[in-house]
Amino acid sequence: MTPENTTNATAPQISVLIPAYNEELLIGRVIGAVYASFAAIDYKEWEIIVCDNNSTDGTAAAALEKGAQVVKEPHNQIARARNTAAKSARGKWLIFIDADTYMTRGILGKTIEAFEGGKICSGGCHLKFDKLNIGWFPTMMTGLWNSISGFVNLAAGSYLFCYREAWADIGGFDEEVYAGEEIFFSQKLKGWAKERGLKFKILTGEPVITSSRKMDWYGQRQLLYHVLKMMWPGSIKKRESCELWYTRPE
Repeated sequence: MTPENTTNATAPQISVLIPAYNEELLIGRVIGAVYASFAAIDYKEWEIIVCDNNSTDGTAAAALEKGAQVVKEPHNQIARARNTAAKSARGKWLIFIDADTYMTRGILGKTIEAFEGGKICSGGCHLKFDKLNIGWFPTMMTGLWNSISGFVNLAAGSYLFCYREAWADIGGFDEEVYAGEEIFFSQKLKGWAKERGLKFKILTGEPVITSSRKMDWYGQRQLLYHVLKMMWPGSIKKRESCELWYTRPE
């Protein structure tokens, strides 16, 4: 089973891009949510590309089994994985989602509406975890982020959309950092949009659903520790300082 557009010579309108490192357990469900969202709104001009970011498990095979295209990025870095996927994209519009995040019909519809309106060239959306009881710290951080992201116009990496032209013109995601690449990307996109009389917008009312697994893996104290650790100057340029995104518990 593949999206209709991937089997013909016509370029799709939308490319959904997923960076994935050791995501064998979740990638099938994530891809399935993408299929279901497009089917729900009867939109056929799209493709899905998974970037296997040097996985040591069956991520690539699981993605292929679900009908996604798979490209490889040997350097284990989220920014590079996002860029590698985008380089293979044929769509005019790009949607980046994380490999533990589930697209919904609602947010996809709002994204397409924004693109087709001709005034919004990029943006993101609010976040919602896949379960309620995640602890006070992540609950507070998520609520704070959802409250201020629209005011400061910064998108979370879980879900980010833009014109392919914009991604190319600003040089893609910053490959000097191992975390927070979506923040720098958002800032560049805002500048690109402003120069062309367009807008960068955080969509509200339809949050994307993301996994709460890190709360189960690490607990609140460790999460707080990792957040504080990355706030040290220069930390995000070192993968060992961003282990929250590059390690899995045994």
